[in-house]
Amino acid sequence: MNNKEFTSELADRLGYTIKDTSELISSLLSDMTQELEDGNVIAIQGFGSFEVKKKAERISINPSTKQRMLVPPKLVLSYRPSNTLKDKFK
Repeated sequence: MNNKEFTSELADRLGYTIKDTSELISSLLSDMTQELEDGNVIAIQGFGSFEVKKKAERISINPSTKQRMLVPPKLVLSYRPSNTLKDKFK
């Protein structure tokens, strides 16, 4: 399902126009992005939680040249599904 199909399906279910639904989705994603940038965890009941985690600095070895390289620390987005969602897929 692509973005256009998702927006159309959600508009049908909610009874809104596609334009209003698209603005709603954009607003939701914008707010979620801002919260994650601020370092907050977003927990959606029955779905899961999103969190920004910091990966530590590490040493990596190129297998072909055997050269060691330092990989700098970075921030990664992680998602953890809720137990309810996990149970649906068992």
